[in-house]
Amino acid sequence: MRRLNRQQQGRPANAPDYRITLEGQQISPELGARLVSLTLVDKRGFDSDQLDITLADHDGKLALPSRGATLLLAIGWRHTGLIDRGTYIVDEVEHSGAPDQLIIRARAADMRKDLPAKRTQSWHQTTLGDIIATLAGRYSVTPKISDKLAATVIDHIDQTDESDLHFLTRLGERFDADATIKAGHLLFVPQGTGTTASGLAIPPVTLTRQVGDRHRYVLTERDAFSGVKAWWHDAATAERQPVLVGSDDNPKTLRGNYATEIDALEEANAEWRRLRRAGATLNLDLANGRADLYPETPIIARGWKAEVDDTEWVVVEVTHNLSDSGYSGAVVMEVMGADGGDK
Repeated sequence: MRRLNRQQQGRPANAPDYRITLEGQQISPELGARLVSLTLVDKRGFDSDQLDITLADHDGKLALPSRGATLLLAIGWRHTGLIDRGTYIVDEVEHSGAPDQLIIRARAADMRKDLPAKRTQSWHQTTLGDIIATLAGRYSVTPKISDKLAATVIDHIDQTDESDLHFLTRLGERFDADATIKAGHLLFVPQGTGTTASGLAIPPVTLTRQVGDRHRYVLTERDAFSGVKAWWHDAATAERQPVLVGSDDNPKTLRGNYATEIDALEEANAEWRRLRRAGATLNLDLANGRADLYPETPIIARGWKAEVDDTEWVVVEVTHNLSDSGYSGAVVMEVMGADGGDK
């Protein structure tokens, strides 16, 4: 994407807009068109958001940021205003030329904390809410977990020589939840339900075919699996016992042997919800970027085939591509899941 050498004054009303604040140094169209390109990939869970920025340094006035420097980003359109897209920590800095350019690569700020450090701890006769609160307390962030998940009873679980990052990811997989740290909060939210951590419904966004350059709808064989089966070890009988979610016509069997029936049932339920959501996907390239789209945003599709329009979608990943002369995007969606109930 080419850089446009013009000031904010005289730009059309629907021009893309941005504000980048790097260690207190603000970069925006009205302060000089330095932006060559910006790409932000926003994913759910601990797949950390990735931000790549290329800035023109034609006058040599840009200071090279250090690794670990703080970067704040807001993007949008001139006629609708900017939307805050969060705080990032610089991972990599590159300067090249000619023409001289500064390339900055950064990730979501909270991912730079001490999550990779390994530790050992056991939880017994507690709740998932208590575990998430304990983990949040280690990093001085606020726990945000849905009431239903918070009340889930955990008979016993071990974190043995395991990082908090891996442990949170494992908990997320077990309960089909989006586990991540953003904006000073440890979020533990049911995946694919279009709800916040407090259980409130996220307002849906309508996307019509006119907003897209290209689309790709993929429908998989929904009946490939009729359910999910898992096995657990019954200490009383010293035998393996099955649990089944869905029907027994053609179930997917999980590997391993779970310690209790509850553990096996929770894993089977989570996998069954994931399978149902993965029945279809919709990828859309946006001619005009949408700074208001985030993972877990419900989407109403209009103008495609009936099968697409009749499906309730939820955002999995959003990509923003921005320059001083254009703002486009891409959205990856999957089928909206159940509200966390087991079927």
